Order: sequence, then structure tokens, then C-alpha cells
Amino acid sequence: MRVETHGQQIEVTPALRDYVESKLQRLARHFDHPFDIRTQLSLDKPDHRAEATVSISGRTLHADANAIDMYAAIDLLADKLDRLLMKHKEKLVDHHRGESAARSGSFT
Repeated sequence: MRVETHGQQIEVTPALRDYVESKLQRLARHFDHPFDIRTQLSLDKPDHRAEATVSISGRTLHADANAIDMYAAIDLLADKLDRLLMKHKEKLVDHHRGESAARSGSFT
């Protein structure tokens, strides 16, 4: 997983960059293959805004979050991206054929 962090009207310090990367590391558990995340941190007075675009297997997912503090906005963004990726992963399951023991790997 590759994370790019950019700032608009705000300087992205190494502490902010590390915080973004540590929060978004949990997204890698959803998919085995690597994907790219592009984050943009900006200041919309009086709120701070964090946006992210995830490029995964031909799809592009986008989320944004606003909060009083930049760290809180990053937390909200990580939660939204987690839900988006779980929803995308559920859509990949073939719903017409249903779950089978062979596909889930739970057969004995």
C-alpha cells in the first residue's frame, strides 16, 4: 500500500504524515494486493479537511471528512475509508450463486 500525502494551504509536517500513514495502515487488511491512497489535507476555516482517493483494482473510491482539529479529521477519514472498502469487498462476492463451502474455505 502506497500513501501520498499533500497539503493545501497547510504544511504537511513529518508528524502529520506519520499519523496519516499509521491510521491508514489498517486498510491493508481488507485486500491482499497493493493499492494506492492519495490524501489531501486542507484548511477550510474554521474546520480542517482531510480527503482521500483510493485506487484499487480499476475502481476509485473517494472520502472526505471535516473536523475542528486535523488529527480528528484524519481519524474520521480513516473510519469512512474502512467502511467504504468493506462495502466494496462485499460487492465483489457473487450474490447470485450465494456462499458455498468451497469458496469460503470452510469445508472439511
